[in-house]
Amino acid sequence: MEGGWLTDWLSSLSVVAIGILTFSFMLAAAAAGRGVDHIQSRRRKRAEQESEPSIAQEGYLIGSVLGLLGLILAFSFGMALNRYEARRDLVTKEANAIGTAYLRTQLLDEPYRGQLSRLLTRYTENRIAFATSGGADRLARNDQLLTDMWTVVRASRESALAHGLTTALLMTFNEVIDLDTERKIAWELRVPVEVLFLVLVFLVVTAGVVGHQVDGPRGRRAALVLFAMTSFSIMIIADLNRPLSGHSRESQKAMRMLLQSLRAQPPAVFDRFDADGAAAKAEQSVK
Repeated sequence: MEGGWLTDWLSSLSVVAIGILTFSFMLAAAAAGRGVDHIQSRRRKRAEQESEPSIAQEGYLIGSVLGLLGLILAFSFGMALNRYEARRDLVTKEANAIGTAYLRTQLLDEPYRGQLSRLLTRYTENRIAFATSGGADRLARNDQLLTDMWTVVRASRESALAHGLTTALLMTFNEVIDLDTERKIAWELRVPVEVLFLVLVFLVVTAGVVGHQVDGPRGRRAALVLFAMTSFSIMIIADLNRPLSGHSRESQKAMRMLLQSLRAQPPAVFDRFDADGAAAKAEQSVK
């Protein structure tokens, strides 16, 4: 799994636990920074020695640190969001590929047409269930259905050749198999461990600087709001970084629409004009 041990450890925690830990670490770092400030205050009389230029420099320093923290959080959020968007795009691509395979399957002779139609419907049902709930049993079922589909495609080569569908049929089922691999890889992608480590370290450092520089009730309240908002941002990033267990999973609407269409259009639906044509011919022969 991309991301390493730190990602694995974070994945074992709930999103709320990650937010609480982040807030706690920042409070602890701020308290440590405040303690350092108290030690320095004992060595000098700050009210007498501090000047306006030094206060301005401290304000510039804390502003720079907070600005850099914002950039790092934005970079991490963008990385997690890009992976989410990629997974969502793959859902639409896979739905289109399965739908195309289903339509081309209707041009085959029986029993291959019926077999592939049923397998594609079951495959779509299983893909939706796995994407929403996960499970090793559904993953094994997914791979078995792919094997069964390719077995039927191989057996139907004579029928496909007779109808001039060999290349088209192979290409569309190859695309279904390729998208299966792409989605599996996308589900395993995580934010790299180096980025996570940088974010955690910089959160602690920033909280320490804030605790060292901020003074007074108003400053402390503002620091608490900052810590809370930062913790909430980390919770969102952590949730996006969990493709199969987080709340921010990619929408399966395209796959559900496809499944509804497959169930509403069994193979017999595509025979209705052939049946009408046969009936018309039979009526003309009687006359």
